[in-house]
Amino acid sequence: MKAVIVTKFGGPEVLKMADIPIPAIGPDQVLIKVHATSVNFADIKSRYGQYHGASQPPFVPGLDAAGVVETVGSNVTQWHPGQKVIVFPKNGSYAEYVCADAALTFALPPEIDWDTAAACPLVSFTSYKLLHDVARLAPGETVLVHAAAGGIGTTATQLAKILGAGLVIGAVGDPSKIPVSLSAGADHAFCCTSGNFSDQVNDLTHGRGADVILDSIAGSVTGQSLQCLAPYGRLVVFGNASGQPGVVHTTDLHASCRAVLGFSLGTTRNERPELLQDTAEHVMDYLATGHLKMTVGRTFPLSEARAAQEWVENRQSTGKVLLVVSPTRSGGTPV
Repeated sequence: MKAVIVTKFGGPEVLKMADIPIPAIGPDQVLIKVHATSVNFADIKSRYGQYHGASQPPFVPGLDAAGVVETVGSNVTQWHPGQKVIVFPKNGSYAEYVCADAALTFALPPEIDWDTAAACPLVSFTSYKLLHDVARLAPGETVLVHAAAGGIGTTATQLAKILGAGLVIGAVGDPSKIPVSLSAGADHAFCCTSGNFSDQVNDLTHGRGADVILDSIAGSVTGQSLQCLAPYGRLVVFGNASGQPGVVHTTDLHASCRAVLGFSLGTTRNERPELLQDTAEHVMDYLATGHLKMTVGRTFPLSEARAAQEWVENRQSTGKVLLVVSPTRSGGTPV
């Protein structure tokens, strides 16, 4: 089969198309013929060897995929060939076929088209877990979303509204991305690269601050986020796109009853995959009914994975960036 390989740690030039064997499946796994996959910032971090749990080269990058069940393992009873699914594969998704645990395979409702299916797994599952399970968002609360024009940002903005947020504020890294955040449903959006963004958040909330802040950037963003986190607020850290750790002082927490929480979908997939079943049910319902819409910024063929990663790495992307694997795919038609 055709697959994209990270030949060694480094820049986009280390991505090469190669012919490799179709993965063998175990008794509790399924083999999926991939229609499309998505490009996530974690793919870029893993290419540099900076993502937690990153494989050693050569390896196939990619964290999620949408496709059709090809074969199933001897212990698998809930899946059968021909079913349309999304998966978190075992060994990378930039390939024509992927192997996934049956427990990390999820059925697609017939209302969901292929672009939505390929765009949704990592960002929708992560966003729901961040807001519902980790931050425990309560109706009427204010949410600040960093990197609000990206895949998780646009998805989390919508889900915050679905889950009852009273006010959603989007922070972006370039003024040109403000309309993307607003179109996803943010009540206010601003560029956070000039000045201290905490002042803007405090002004918008009449000095109270945000009840929930989603931070995938870390570094100085974490410290500034604490300056606009409301009493009893929850700062959820789920990435470090800046490449720098955020610093938290315990004196910023106890008297204000605020909390700093961490989350990793990768750790949850590996350690507690059963926690994703309830998440999948809610997310698929929101997508099938049209309450949640995936923002797809651009698609590339699998052969142009290098260009796709450069697009994301250079902060040019908005929404989700997809890699089309099946040449016969019809992007807008329901599965």
